[in-house]
Amino acid sequence: MTTFRTLFSADPEGTWAAPGRVNLIGEHTDYNDGFVLPVALPHTTRVQARRRADSLLRLHSTRGGDEITTLDLDKLEPGSPTGWTAYPAAVVRALRDAGHAVAGADLLVDSDVPEGAGLSSSAALQCAVVTAYNDLYHLGLDRMQLALLAQRAENAYVGVPCGIMDQTASLCCRAGHALLLDTRDLTTRQVPLDLEGAGLRLLVIDTRVKHDLADGAYAKLRAGCERAAELLGLAALRDLTADALPAALDRLPAELRPLVRHVVTEDDRVRQATALLDAGDLAGLGAVLTAGHASLRDDYAVSCPETDLAADTAVAAGALGARMTGGGFGGSVIALVQQDDADRVTAAVTAAFAAAGHAPPRTFAATPADGARRIA
Repeated sequence: MTTFRTLFSADPEGTWAAPGRVNLIGEHTDYNDGFVLPVALPHTTRVQARRRADSLLRLHSTRGGDEITTLDLDKLEPGSPTGWTAYPAAVVRALRDAGHAVAGADLLVDSDVPEGAGLSSSAALQCAVVTAYNDLYHLGLDRMQLALLAQRAENAYVGVPCGIMDQTASLCCRAGHALLLDTRDLTTRQVPLDLEGAGLRLLVIDTRVKHDLADGAYAKLRAGCERAAELLGLAALRDLTADALPAALDRLPAELRPLVRHVVTEDDRVRQATALLDAGDLAGLGAVLTAGHASLRDDYAVSCPETDLAADTAVAAGALGARMTGGGFGGSVIALVQQDDADRVTAAVTAAFAAAGHAPPRTFAATPADGARRIA
């Protein structure tokens, strides 16, 4: 087993962990100043770290080979590095650009967050690193400040124009709760989500279809939303109410109408879901999930045959509701099921994938977990 001491000839100063997330509802609303309702997963990215006195960032991942990647933070060029090392390097660059006097570090990265599954493996890595740096360098930053720095790292240096949801979920979620986030004013509220007490499970179905949000599709969607808001004279699509939606759609080019319809109705679904959870009607969430999937499939066009098959099969097998989660173009589906139905739904989706000639999906139950933290 590879140890920190074997790699770097010294012991780490500590170990930090940050979780992946699933989003119950509120997809592609965060960069439109809207509302989101994610939960953190028990799956985490863990970073053992030790400060350095120089500008070198030395990185090793247990998911890779035996090599150590060494980067000089003072000499990084735009667009470099590439691959997974871009994420921790981007975090340190964002900290430096924000005026924090931080140097290099030795980092050993381990993770059980599935990659490319729409579960925010990249945000988990960034949030683990920024949490480690916050402690190691005694920066005194609060959770939302760390989330904004991690978002800037991904926007400015990795090249993905993501919203703030993934980083906030990874840093701010609490076990047994969903996190209601207003992405405009960054206020949050912990909403109780006692799935076990309600006799329910939230299944995550990883379709194993990989996505890459840096390939331009995500940026195109965001640009379309921003263009629509501009044409409507709005600061963001969050300002368009459901009542005003029909008249607004008539004023827009045909290609922008589906994007706007999804964002406005999705914000309403977040409100509906939050009200259901506040009322203790967790089973009622199922219909909201299914409606959200239809909107992502038909209006936003970010679903794919595998995610459609998983969602449709889960509902047909008895799930209370199901939808794709994450940015889209592959990734995962969540299905809300009665505990007694979990095995049947899992078996049905697995059989449907086999019949369609797809690789077997990976299915597990999501238990709402805590956000980023020091664990050693």
